[in-house]
Amino acid sequence: MKIITLGFLLVFIGILVILAGIVSMAYQAWKTGGMEKPEAGVRGGGVIMIGPIPIIFGTDVAALKIVMILAIVLMAIAAILFFLP
Repeated sequence: MKIITLGFLLVFIGILVILAGIVSMAYQAWKTGGMEKPEAGVRGGGVIMIGPIPIIFGTDVAALKIVMILAIVLMAIAAILFFLP
C-alpha cells in the first residue's frame, strides 16, 4: 500500500469518527429532549506527540488512564510507520 493511499485512508477514517461523534451527540440530545443538566465539573485530558514521545496531561486519574492508553497506541503506530520500507 502506498503511503499516499494510507494517508487518504487515515483522513477518511478520521472524518468518519467525527461524523459518528456528531450523530452520537445528536441522538443523545434527542433521547434526553435536550434538557440534560450540565455536570458540575469538567473532566478531560490530552496527548501531545513530539515524534514518538508523548506528553500527557489531564484533570483526573480516570482521564489520565485513557489518555495513557491512547499514547501507547500512538507510539506503537509511530514505531510501525517508522520501520515500514
